[in-house]
Amino acid sequence: MRKEGKRKAARVRVRTQRDVLRDVMLSANECGAWLTLSELSAITRYPAASISAQLRHLKKPRFGNFALEKRMREKADIYSGNAHGVVWEYRLVRRRRVTARTAATLALLAKRTGRRKREMASVR
Repeated sequence: MRKEGKRKAARVRVRTQRDVLRDVMLSANECGAWLTLSELSAITRYPAASISAQLRHLKKPRFGNFALEKRMREKADIYSGNAHGVVWEYRLVRRRRVTARTAATLALLAKRTGRRKREMASVR
């Protein structure tokens, strides 16, 4: 009989709601589209309250530090029963990463380039 070694199961990463919403919102942003919570709910099959919470999380630095823009939909169908008053639409935008340069970083950059620390503080 042949010995069979233990096989390691490949770990498959399950996409979270936040990952799905981030991808949907960024692809909509590429097309210039703004999406409401009900439209996002129809696309992803997640409840609107959960989508709202995940969009809030995407604004946090540890989840991507995205900028979430919000505006009122101009031609909302208020009388159809789908909306209660104002309908908001959202767009997710990547923020430029801004890093603070510490004195040690400035000293290292100045040493490498031969510039003064003051000059390095103004260089971006």
